[in-house]
This record gives sequence, C-alpha cells and structure tokens, in this order.
Amino acid sequence: MFVLIIHYFLCFRMDTVAKALEEVLSLALPQGCITVGVYEAAKSLNVDPDNVVLCILATDDEDVKDVALQIHFTLIQAFCCENDISILRVNNTRRLAEILGGGTQGGEPMDLHCVLVTSPHSSSWKDPALSKVNRFCRESRCMDQWVPIINLPER
Repeated sequence: MFVLIIHYFLCFRMDTVAKALEEVLSLALPQGCITVGVYEAAKSLNVDPDNVVLCILATDDEDVKDVALQIHFTLIQAFCCENDISILRVNNTRRLAEILGGGTQGGEPMDLHCVLVTSPHSSSWKDPALSKVNRFCRESRCMDQWVPIINLPER
C-alpha cells in the first residue's frame, strides 16, 4: 500500500512538473529566451552562464545509441552542475518540438537535443512555473538524482 501511495505521488508530481515545464517554455519562447541546439547551447553557456536559468536535454529511444550526443550531454551536464544551472532530461522530442512551435526554424529542423531557457535582460524573471521546475530539480539533486527525467505527455 505504501509503495502504491509513493508511486501515485511521484507520477502526480512528474505530471505537475511537466506542465510547469511546458508553461516555462511557452512563456520564454515569445520573449526570445530560448536557445536551441547542442552547439548553440554550448556557445551560450560559454558566453553568459549566469543568464541561463534552465537546461533541458531531450532524447528519444534511438538517441541513446548516439555516443557523440551522449558525450555532449555529459559535458553539458557537468557544466550545468558546476554552475548551479537546473537541468532536466525529457524523453519526447516530438512533444518538445510542438511546444516550441513545430521544431523547424527557417524551414530547417531544429536540433532539440539541448534547449536553454535564459532570463530576460529587462527584468528578473519571477515565474511561478519556473520556480516549480527549479524546486523539483533542487529536490532531485538532494536525492542524488542530478538529472531528473520528465515525461512530456502527448497532446
């Protein structure tokens, strides 16, 4: 019984965090606070890591076998942990593409394997959804889960 209650709580919590993540991305996109792509993210992290408020690493089943991508992920994860940047993994790049407006930019497919959310320069961003996601990341680190995995549900 206790295990079922914990399982229900964790599933409910993951759904809540997934919805908060969708909200964060939906709010950040029109503000120009999204950086998409492994190489673009690495450049942004190098130039202004203090401006990055969230790093999302996205994979599908076939990406697990991509050794080069996994090496990039390991380096990005280490950098984010070293610089106290919240980091999540999501397992549905197709849903992530939908949230970010279709997954194409100028007719070309976007590299959605790494997405950074940056803080707008005009003001300090006090978004409740971002606070929820960051709290989840912090609590996960306390339980030795440095890169929690979120399931983005289909719509």
